[in-house]
Amino acid sequence: MTLAAATLSEHEPAPHQPVLLAEVMAALQPQQSLAGRFIDGTLGAGGHAMALLSAAPQARLLGIDRDPRSLAVARARLAAFAERVIFVHANFDQMAAVAAQHAFAPVDGILLDLGMASMHVDDSDRGFSFRAEAPLDMRYDPHSGAPSAADLINTLSAEALAELLYTYGEERESRRLARAIVAARPLYTARQLAELIERTLPRREKIHPATRTFQALRIAVNDELGALERVLPQTLALVRRGGRIAIISFHSLEDRIVKRFFARESADCLCPPKQPRCTCAHKAQLRLLTRKPITASQAEIAANPRSRSARLRVAERL
Repeated sequence: MTLAAATLSEHEPAPHQPVLLAEVMAALQPQQSLAGRFIDGTLGAGGHAMALLSAAPQARLLGIDRDPRSLAVARARLAAFAERVIFVHANFDQMAAVAAQHAFAPVDGILLDLGMASMHVDDSDRGFSFRAEAPLDMRYDPHSGAPSAADLINTLSAEALAELLYTYGEERESRRLARAIVAARPLYTARQLAELIERTLPRREKIHPATRTFQALRIAVNDELGALERVLPQTLALVRRGGRIAIISFHSLEDRIVKRFFARESADCLCPPKQPRCTCAHKAQLRLLTRKPITASQAEIAANPRSRSARLRVAERL
């Protein structure tokens, strides 16, 4: 919000613009719990965290990020708040364990800003961008030991590769593209793969034909959807009564998982609709604050095109 923006010096480098910043601040209400505790499970460059800490002068924040480079940027950017921030290099699906380790529960709010940050696209040596002559890595944590995008591209069968592209990228031409990749491999750089895709798929839309493939590989390499499924139940255990959970997603796969979780945990009964009597004993733990996701204004989209696909859902702990 304005207060947070005012804390940024005009000379300070801004690695990225936090999306839906005013909306996140309105959702988490840090000004109403001046000494509150918040968890940012996707700390990134620290834009949302800076706003939270600026609005609540005594608040403390547990900042988690799996990318060591992002964590270093956030640590430098939030240096003025260092005494109130705990920086942790971890995946957000370890949130409960990290919070327990630092005796950081219950909390007043939890934020997840899912997906890839702008600085990942700008990072020229990890292959997130199909315009870069960079190794096909795509791991947020290069030291995680997980297979890289190149490992998947060069070892999966055509059938497995097609399923990956269709499931995580919603690529309609997945089988055709998978066969072309297998025939052309080995492929080692982002540009090699992007050029192959351009030769294989006709350009029918405004987006680059490699966009869906790069999304699919990034999601698979980092197990993004699995991590999201694992962290959502943990947020319930960590947030206090009246506390808020705010989650920003950037594509339908993420948003669907969040929507279904919030819907399930805001219902008092999960039995089939035609069942005459409830036997599940499920009790609602959340109150939905966003029946439909909050999206960016035209002004924000003009200033930050990345915000175009952002969807914010918010729920309150009962």
